[in-house]
Amino acid sequence: MPDPRTDHLIDLALEEDAGLGDVTSRAIFRAGHRSRAFIAAGHDLVVCGLDVAAQVFTRVDPALKVQLVARDGARVKAGGVVLRVAGPTASLLTAERTALNFIQRLSGIATLARKFADVAGPLGVRIVDTRKTTPGFRALEKYAVRCGGCHNHRSSLGEHVLIKDNHIAAAGSLARAVQRARAAAPHSAKIEVEAKTLAEVREAVRARAEVILLDNMTPPKIRAAVAAIAGAALVEVSGGVRFETLRDFALPGVDVISIGALTHSAPAADLSLTVLPAKSSRMN
Repeated sequence: MPDPRTDHLIDLALEEDAGLGDVTSRAIFRAGHRSRAFIAAGHDLVVCGLDVAAQVFTRVDPALKVQLVARDGARVKAGGVVLRVAGPTASLLTAERTALNFIQRLSGIATLARKFADVAGPLGVRIVDTRKTTPGFRALEKYAVRCGGCHNHRSSLGEHVLIKDNHIAAAGSLARAVQRARAAAPHSAKIEVEAKTLAEVREAVRARAEVILLDNMTPPKIRAAVAAIAGAALVEVSGGVRFETLRDFALPGVDVISIGALTHSAPAADLSLTVLPAKSSRMN
């Protein structure tokens, strides 16, 4: 998976849910009892997190054998099977909820990202996420965004300079903040500046910002800002963009639209695990 923190997250999740064991499953099923099960989609979705789910099962019990039926990023129809697992019944049921929590969360993000990507692609605008992620889950959630066909903004504060309104307020002016950042930041770091007004846009152009983020501007103001920038910087739009209004903001001259909702507001996808009856001779 994209980040070594994933192993730690799996450990934390299993400790949270099964740190004291699974009293129900262990009480009902003897050690030698075995079952087979599958995870299927409850609606059309883009699946993500299958490798994480597989790791959950094998972390609970290496005797559990997992077969991935789909691949992360694949579109899956309602009823489609994405994973099969077989092995000790108690272990399978102990791992069920944790595995589903990961796959439902990540598939929800990937599915929402796919909706945005399908609209934005023909318009020539790149849709990116933000740092508005679940604490500790940033690498996984940004991976899910990519699986859905959108792109990642910076993953941490150390990747490039992004001068926001509070930086400007504390520095005294936009120009002064840019000057200080350019003098101290690594030579490879881009200078991006958030602008809320056309006056700030012009000031950012004069300061030679490489990227200008138009924050919470209406489409008419975005058109005016694009004209003022006149190709001197990459143009990013952020704030107030919903799926229903995406086309209104994907205007000529806009290069990037950043949308925090990709991660902070994506609904969990509907996936469930079904255990096959004890005497069933085949998988669904």
